[in-house]
Amino acid sequence: MDIHPHWMRDGAGPLYQQLYQYFREEIQSRRIPPGTRLPAVRALSQSLLLSKTTVETAYHQLLAEGYIESRERSGFYVVEWEEEIVGAEPRARSVPFLPSTQRAGTKPDAHGEQIVPIRYDFHQARVDARHFPYDLWRRYSNQCMQLENREILYYGDPQGEPVLREQIAAYLQKARGVHASTDAVVLGAGTQLLIHLLCCLFRLDRPVVAMEEPGYNGVRVVFQQHGFPIIPIPLEEDGIRLDALEESEAPLVYITPSHQEPTGAVMPYAKRTRLLQWAARTGAYIIEDDYDGEFRYQSKPIPSLQGMDQAGRVIYLGTFSKSLLPSIRISYMVLPPELLRVYQEQLSEYDQSCSRIHQETLALFMKSGQWERHIRRMRTIYGRKHQAMLSSLQAAFGQRVRIKGQNAGLSMTVEVPSALTPEELASRALSAGIRVYPTTKKWLTSPAEQPPAFQFGFGGLSLAEIEEGIRLLAQVWTPYLGSG
Repeated sequence: MDIHPHWMRDGAGPLYQQLYQYFREEIQSRRIPPGTRLPAVRALSQSLLLSKTTVETAYHQLLAEGYIESRERSGFYVVEWEEEIVGAEPRARSVPFLPSTQRAGTKPDAHGEQIVPIRYDFHQARVDARHFPYDLWRRYSNQCMQLENREILYYGDPQGEPVLREQIAAYLQKARGVHASTDAVVLGAGTQLLIHLLCCLFRLDRPVVAMEEPGYNGVRVVFQQHGFPIIPIPLEEDGIRLDALEESEAPLVYITPSHQEPTGAVMPYAKRTRLLQWAARTGAYIIEDDYDGEFRYQSKPIPSLQGMDQAGRVIYLGTFSKSLLPSIRISYMVLPPELLRVYQEQLSEYDQSCSRIHQETLALFMKSGQWERHIRRMRTIYGRKHQAMLSSLQAAFGQRVRIKGQNAGLSMTVEVPSALTPEELASRALSAGIRVYPTTKKWLTSPAEQPPAFQFGFGGLSLAEIEEGIRLLAQVWTPYLGSG
């Protein structure tokens, strides 16, 4: 069918929202009747001179709200619904007229300037979805959803499904040297939720929390919202400064020793030993966030702090968000004996936040051996992307930038000598269709003399996109760079 929206010249809003509103009102008024197949994304984008992303986003909004359905290998179709749901009178169309300068997918910002669509997004937490084992995951998910396994439809174990906790404990012992029993593993829908649970465990004392400076702001905000005072501890080249940590007298410290967030520093074995001695001597707890410990590219991972701990002072956190997919929302923590007892006494009434279906699917995935195969494959893929990012930065910027935190994880930090602020540099990049991420938010108090720094993620980009994106970024930034 042909689509000829009557755009209104005085309208406003993102292009995808305008297109979504047009279709919604046409469907509600039954001018597009149930059962109608909507135009293909490519065809509609060419017809209306809109980007494919704009059309896809509008369609997915209609899909999410139940106006259309997706039929495999066929397209999008308008669904059947009851007449009274629609309402008696169709509302006036609110999709504005699109000037020709906007129809290529750009849109004006608050100052009326055109913003180029994002071509290269260097977000530090993006993963490679192209190599996700879709067929295997679907197979194990279908295996869980058999008629004889009806129990999966009900509430599960509040601490997490035992079959998955068993697999996680065995994997951590083998891969990260973590001493974990099935009973000591607690599952949660993301690291922030696990930190929330820990805040509940410590809420009576509400202790001061020491955190790396800079550090992971996503965890810091949870502590702050629970009313826990934060003491920022400066970093050295190999991680948190132990003398400053001792001086803080903090009874609780959150650290990312295997790949410091955001600088990428790796805490060496000797320093880990001294940190554990401090915790045993003072009775402090260490929250060890091993968020991407699977990925090191030039040496084997250093054993976890928890695996070296003899005094029961380490709370170990891990996640499947980097190693598998963030959308399955499964993270885990391993509690030391004393805290496990408190957890089971005080938080046993909390329902499990992770999908039971995803838990059992992941358990089958791990039990079959596919998990470790996936990790080995992704380590190779990310290793190539890591090298591509490093080579591209060096070729494009040479000695003018300082690269930190390479050889591990899914990102590296780049310090840029420039008189512009990080936000100004990010804005220049955005004008060329490149999204970069300043580390400003990682600081509780950002020092005035700190050069602009950015976290460059490479997990979600192809090798060609990494090279092309960095080359284009160098063209945009070069006029604003100092000598380094």
